Amino acid sequence: MSTNCQNSALFDGVTLGPLELRNRIVMAPMTRSRAPGGIPGEGMAKYYARRARSGVGLIITEGVSIDRPFALDDPNVPKLHGQGALSAWSQVVDAVHNEGGKIIPQLWHVGAFAGARSEWTEGERRVESPSGLQAPGHARGHAMTDADIQDTLWAYESAAKQAVALGFDGVEIHGAHGYLIDQFMWDQTNRRTDAFGGPDIASRMRFATEVVSAVRRAVPSEFPVLFRFSQFKQQDYDAKLARSPAELETMLLPLVDAGVTALHASQRRFWDPEFNGSNLNLAGWAKKISGLPSITVGSVGLSGDYISNRSTGAVSEPSSLDQLIERLEAGEFDLVAVGRALLMDPCWAEKVQDGREDELRPFDVSALAEYF
Repeated sequence: MSTNCQNSALFDGVTLGPLELRNRIVMAPMTRSRAPGGIPGEGMAKYYARRARSGVGLIITEGVSIDRPFALDDPNVPKLHGQGALSAWSQVVDAVHNEGGKIIPQLWHVGAFAGARSEWTEGERRVESPSGLQAPGHARGHAMTDADIQDTLWAYESAAKQAVALGFDGVEIHGAHGYLIDQFMWDQTNRRTDAFGGPDIASRMRFATEVVSAVRRAVPSEFPVLFRFSQFKQQDYDAKLARSPAELETMLLPLVDAGVTALHASQRRFWDPEFNGSNLNLAGWAKKISGLPSITVGSVGLSGDYISNRSTGAVSEPSSLDQLIERLEAGEFDLVAVGRALLMDPCWAEKVQDGREDELRPFDVSALAEYF
């Protein structure tokens, strides 16, 4: 394990717009499906509060549904609409703030994956996506009409307003991993010929940028708005939206212009270089191109990525943070999102800061079914 964590930049304070964070550790959003009927329970408040108490700088919640029919792939994923869910989230926010933490919700619409992990069969034709495609050659639901798109933009705007009213410290827009926004960005699931489609990534970015604009309209001018994106999709782990830095620039600069505060670049393994000829990872390129703060994520502190371990059932052991800290201190990225390691061990941040890496717990997929 690493021996230089305690005095590293990982524990330096950082700002996102006006938001002051005590360190650069971010709790990555991780879907748990532990909110029956979409309403967070008491366990969820305790779950997030424990991470805040142990010193996590910023908590990004699991994906939360905007107010749109068939926006979820599981009815036990939490919502950010309806009085019951909003009251429950208010308790979560208060619990995190009482521990000195900061918390933002991840706004989510799964697109053509809606209902995929449940028994939702009635009305499946109402499942919406850019072109009625869940994956290349896999039709599901219908292509969104102009009215569908405008109603969905309104739902994002409404969710952002609720986040402000509940006292959240910012919002993140989920534009990664093959869900709705990413389905618009990817040429394999966006076959539209109108203003929301086209043969190049610049054309297919319109929906994403309009979501950012809708959210930005709903929040105070300096309120942090993060955008999470990825190259890989659950439909295709080798997919690429941008095959060169120039294409990535074409993809990211419209988001900057629309008002994002920071970019959250999702990779399976943070140490993988994104393009030939450079060791920069995806977050490194995002920062270099956009000039905005970037968040790296992907198997931080663990051996093996989640996708590989899930398929084999293997346990992920704690691993060295040396390379991560070296890249952070070189300015490649600004914040570090920790997923499975922090899910398994709520005291991960304080153990690392105290030099107690030998006490870190390995990750087992069974942890997804438990609250720690």
